[in-house]
Amino acid sequence: MGAEKEYLSEYNRLYKENDELYRNAAKALGLSDCAFWILYFLRESNAELTQSEICSTIYAPKQTVNSSLKKLADEGYLQLAEGNDRRSKLIKLTEAGAELAVRTVDRVLQAELRAFRKMTADEQAFFLGLFHRYTNLLKREFENMGEEDHKKESKFEKDSKSKKEWEI
Repeated sequence: MGAEKEYLSEYNRLYKENDELYRNAAKALGLSDCAFWILYFLRESNAELTQSEICSTIYAPKQTVNSSLKKLADEGYLQLAEGNDRRSKLIKLTEAGAELAVRTVDRVLQAELRAFRKMTADEQAFFLGLFHRYTNLLKREFENMGEEDHKKESKFEKDSKSKKEWEI
């Protein structure tokens, strides 16, 4: 059990360090975290995306994404076009946005690719396979945790109700 806790602590430290690497890169490139990730995924997907797709891809709240999208659009980096319905707008880079991406997120994407290529194909597959497996297992544990809390609440409510009935 001790080694597992040490491994988990090391994983969490590395995860936070990795997150800090991206935060520092965004800052060094003159971008907020959210603007960085919006540009990153627009560039990586090489497609027009909706605000909803961006929110689910970068795991950011809609309000935060909306503020960053508005700022990027006001600065001339993004264009909002009509989507499939009136409520969804397609977001794409303008020419100025594409130039910004070349100066910023493209450099990060290239650095990631260079680092990834320093691993063998087997290491890349092993790394991704384990990371997917751990993420899926953790997701299930968190879902179970929510179910357990719901069961505890139900039991507490039932116990409270029984106690109230007894007191009457």
